[in-house]
Amino acid sequence: MSSTTDAASPERWRALSLVAAGVLFAMSLWFSASAVAPALKAEWSMSEAAGWWLTLAVQFGFVAGTLTSALANLPDVFPSRRIAFASAVVAAAANASVALFARGSASALVFRFLTGFFLAGVYPPGMKILASWFRRGRGMALGVLVGALTVGKAFPYLVNALAFREWRTQVLVVSAVGAVGGVLLLLVGDGPFAAPAARFDAGQIGKVFWNRGVRLADFGYFGHMWEIYAMWTWIPVFLRASFALRSEPARLAEAASFLVIGSGAVGCVAGGLLGDRLGRTVVTSWAMAISGACCLGVGFLYGAPPAALLVFCAIWGAAVVADSAQFSACVTELSDPQYIGTALTIQTCVGFFLTTGSIELVGVMQRAVGWRSAFAVLAPGPALGVVAMLRLRGLPEAVRIAHGKR
Repeated sequence: MSSTTDAASPERWRALSLVAAGVLFAMSLWFSASAVAPALKAEWSMSEAAGWWLTLAVQFGFVAGTLTSALANLPDVFPSRRIAFASAVVAAAANASVALFARGSASALVFRFLTGFFLAGVYPPGMKILASWFRRGRGMALGVLVGALTVGKAFPYLVNALAFREWRTQVLVVSAVGAVGGVLLLLVGDGPFAAPAARFDAGQIGKVFWNRGVRLADFGYFGHMWEIYAMWTWIPVFLRASFALRSEPARLAEAASFLVIGSGAVGCVAGGLLGDRLGRTVVTSWAMAISGACCLGVGFLYGAPPAALLVFCAIWGAAVVADSAQFSACVTELSDPQYIGTALTIQTCVGFFLTTGSIELVGVMQRAVGWRSAFAVLAPGPALGVVAMLRLRGLPEAVRIAHGKR
């Protein structure tokens, strides 16, 4: 089927809408416990370190889930929509168990690990489904998907700010939303550009990293990931502390956290449109340069008037994720078409493993030097990511990216 037919097909917009909504709802599970961490600490007498592990447990679970999926080639051997549906529903059940069955931090961490493990079956298959519907405009489509994911990650903070005071109710509401996301994903089949179901191939992990174009796209993604989840994890804590210095209402910090993380949706869509038109390596390099500068500058605004701090952090929130979908788009364009799902899963597995280190490091730096310098440790990630993407730009195979707009 030609790209002209693809451009005229109305079905791809239905697919994009359903996948984006499904991923938004399902990925809202990610920070649902982190958003209510202050209430959990008070009720369970949790230490500060135990609070951080509410997020780290999800990261480790996601890494374990993506590693399992990649080793078994699950996204390429089985129908993506069924994997995504089952994974979202089970992840929602695991998350709800924090409210229903957890009686302390130890049991909560087990349920949060399981939440992350099963969310690994939502995001990479979602990307694979959209890649099968979009040949032209793929960067835009994946940008919309990551934008939806970003709003989903911010959603629990909106629930905190506007809705319920009891933390168990908040967690259950987000869990129900996550299960609905799974149902939406079940409604979308593969598009006209889907490759035939692949056979199990244990050697695919090695083959993915042997492909130098995919390898450099992955390195760019790894630099991006060093920054993004540490930023998403700690920016609400940073905003709460900064607003408290000026005696601002606690709910204002929660609303600000939603706006800062959620602003990434605008960055994702803009990055997708620009990536298709100007080139993916250009857009990713500029986005990482801006977000890296924000890592270095945000500390100087600690304790500043809320409006000034919110504007700066919203710019950071948009830039920090504007490039994310473009790395994945590069992988879909440069890897073996039959094993796109495995290549995407490997990329996310290693990237999320790196986030566990950067999240912990920001916490260590905050205790050692305070908020004015804590985020600076994230800047080397985007800096190295820029180097990788500019190197990719110079390769001959880069002509396959965005139909030649490398």
